[in-house]
Amino acid sequence: MFDSIAQLVAEAGVTGHSLHEVIIEAEMANSGKPRDHLMSRMGKRLEIMQRAAAQGISEPVMSISGISGGSAYRFWNWLDAGHEPLTGPILSRAVARAMAVNEVNAGMGCIVATPTAGSAGILPAVLLTLQEVRGFSDADLVNALFTASGVGMVIVRRAHVSGAAGGCQAETGSAAAMAAAAAVELLGGTPNQSAHAVAITLKNMLGLVCDPVAGLVEVPCVKRNAAGAAQCFIAVDLALAGVESVIPADEVIDAMAQIGRRMDERFKETAQGGLAATPTGRRLAELVWADKKPVSAKS
Repeated sequence: MFDSIAQLVAEAGVTGHSLHEVIIEAEMANSGKPRDHLMSRMGKRLEIMQRAAAQGISEPVMSISGISGGSAYRFWNWLDAGHEPLTGPILSRAVARAMAVNEVNAGMGCIVATPTAGSAGILPAVLLTLQEVRGFSDADLVNALFTASGVGMVIVRRAHVSGAAGGCQAETGSAAAMAAAAAVELLGGTPNQSAHAVAITLKNMLGLVCDPVAGLVEVPCVKRNAAGAAQCFIAVDLALAGVESVIPADEVIDAMAQIGRRMDERFKETAQGGLAATPTGRRLAELVWADKKPVSAKS
């Protein structure tokens, strides 16, 4: 398998294949599974993503704790009511879907960890919104998921995707970088442009802490998925325009790993710092773990 984004791009250059094809062939060789088997399994993951996104925008999905839920539904209906979002008609719908999937996760629904449950909304939000506005097929999205998985594989090998190991940069940052590479390829970009999109996305999210209120993947996680989708789209547009990252993708990933190792443990999913340690964060934690639900909470 691949240890670097540079290797992925180089292999695509040598073979003349797309990134997703390079990754599929590598997975066939590594797993011994035929192409049809791999495509079918990835197709099932896409179906789960589609259901989760649809659920979260069609009804208010509330978390078990009561401290989050319904934001995606509320935002989607605000858009449908004809309001003009500053984020525009495409990003705004991705934002809604990103929150939707993460709210389904908080409500104990079925999602696909991409690469984690806490960051599960970003990749489906980006891909499903591009499908909606650009008419990509499910088969196109399955290929894009392989591209994303290849980037995720490199990040795992060089750094981490766990908030407990490296903060939220490792979760939502990695997810947004994965989505950026996939989106660039979907939109006709080159493997090299996908690599630059990975670098631009991730370097803009370096240092992001993991500070879940009450130790739950809800606040601020739901809205950080929305922000991750926005970072992804920014990087995609820049990369497709020919804007390059001065620091290569692999070095950005390595920098994330170094930051994660040096990050104070209070900011790595322990719920001891950041938003979790604010007066409101502590109050909500007390309510949750006392089996009491707050009347209202805003993050």
